[in-house]
Amino acid sequence: MKALARFAVWMVFGCGLAVAQQGVPAAPAVAAKAPAGAQAEAPIVATPAMWRVKGVHGTIYLFGSVHIMKPNVVWETPKVKAALTSSDLLYLEIADIDNTASAQVIMLQSGMDAEHPLSSKIPAADVALLDAAAKSMGLPGEATFEPMQPWLASAMLSIVPMVKAGYDPTSGIDMKLLAETKADKKPVKGFETMTQQMHMLADVPEAKQVKMLHKDLTELDKSTADTNLLVDAWEHGDVEKIGKIDNDELAAKYPEEYKRIVVDRNQRWVATLDAMLKDPQTGTVFVAVGAAHLAGPDSVLKMLEKDGWKVERQ
Repeated sequence: MKALARFAVWMVFGCGLAVAQQGVPAAPAVAAKAPAGAQAEAPIVATPAMWRVKGVHGTIYLFGSVHIMKPNVVWETPKVKAALTSSDLLYLEIADIDNTASAQVIMLQSGMDAEHPLSSKIPAADVALLDAAAKSMGLPGEATFEPMQPWLASAMLSIVPMVKAGYDPTSGIDMKLLAETKADKKPVKGFETMTQQMHMLADVPEAKQVKMLHKDLTELDKSTADTNLLVDAWEHGDVEKIGKIDNDELAAKYPEEYKRIVVDRNQRWVATLDAMLKDPQTGTVFVAVGAAHLAGPDSVLKMLEKDGWKVERQ
C-alpha cells in the first residue's frame, strides 16, 4: 500500500504541515525545516516527462508532478518553462494547496479523534512499535500519536525520515508551479478540493487504515527508499518505472483503493480535459498532476487517447 501511504504524506507534507500549527503532533514541527547542520547537496539536473495534446483550437500540456522534492533538483527544463510561460491557465490537483489555514481546519476535522485514542484501535504489538519508532525520531513516544486517526499517524511517521533524506515541504513541484503562476498573475484551477482529497484517506475503512499503519511501522526505511526510487524515475522521465513503483502493487493488492484513488479520479479529470479540448475558447493550459496518474494502462494519457486525442511526448 506504499502508493496510498505516499498520498497520505503528500496531503500532510504538501499541504503546508497544517496540523503543526496547532502543535498537535511534534513530527510536523521537525519536518518543517531541514536538519541542523545539513549541507547543501550538489544540483541534480532532471529531465521529467511532459506531453502535449492539441484540441479544437487550444493546447494542453500535461506534466507529471512529484508532490515532495529535494531543493537541489533542477527540473524546470527549457521545454517545461516555455510551456508554462505560454500557458494562460494552470491546472493542479488542488488550486489552493498553499492555503495552510484551510488545510489546518480540514486536517484537524478529518485526521484527529481525541475521544478514541489510537492505541485503542491498533494491536498492542503495533503500539509498542509506534512507541519505539517515535522515540527513535526524537519524539516523546507513542502518546504523540494518540489523538490521530491511523492514516494520519502513518503520514506523520513517514515525514521525519523523508526530511532527514533531504525532502523539503516547500520544494514540491506543485508549489513551485503555483508560485510562478501567481507571480505572473495568471489564473489557477484545481480538479479537486482539499476537502475531497483529505476524505480519500479519511474515508478509507478503519481496518485498512490500521493495516496501512502496521505496514508503515514495519517498513519505515523502505518507504523513503521507495520514494527515492520514484523521484529518480521521475528525474529521468522513466514513465514505465513510475507506474511500476506507484501503481502496480496498489492495483494488484488493493484493487478497491486503486480504483477509487487512481482510476476514478483519472476518469473525472479526463472528462474535464476533454471538455477543454473541445471548447473553442480554450487557449493554452498547463496541467500538473501526480506523475503516477500519467503512467500505466489506466493513465490520463491512455484515457485521452481512447477518446480520440493525439498525445505527443515533448
